[in-house]
Amino acid sequence: MADNCLICQRIKMIQSGTNPYFVRALSTGYVVIGDGQYFKGYTLFLAKQHVTELHRMAPEVKLQFLKEMSWVSEACALAFNADKMNLELLGNGDAHVHWHLFPRHLDDTPNPGPVWWVAPEVMFADDYDPDAQQLAALRQRLGDALDDVVTKYC
Repeated sequence: MADNCLICQRIKMIQSGTNPYFVRALSTGYVVIGDGQYFKGYTLFLAKQHVTELHRMAPEVKLQFLKEMSWVSEACALAFNADKMNLELLGNGDAHVHWHLFPRHLDDTPNPGPVWWVAPEVMFADDYDPDAQQLAALRQRLGDALDDVVTKYC
């Protein structure tokens, strides 16, 4: 873990039981609901190990991480009735391998396109932060769908 890494700090919160966004631990990563919910069901999959690039993971860990990310994506699509899933692994802002999973719906933006076409001041507005009850419901829906998906593949 890196002390100055935001993702590592959030993982420490998961490990201490203080991260309210935490849904589930898989073998290579942690599933969490995104802070902002402009795109209902926005989810992240955080690599357990602090590594800055996918290609820097040990081959067997990388393959398992990618498999598990596909399970999280499938569960997210099921839980939130997505018409399409947008998946991104960026890392320019937080240099710790993590996936952004956006359940998309046909008319969720004024013009069809990537999530980043939504103005940041809109997408990240406090109005889209879930309250405790909404967050619990999101976590429950995703957790239930993860149970179904993991059972299907394991």
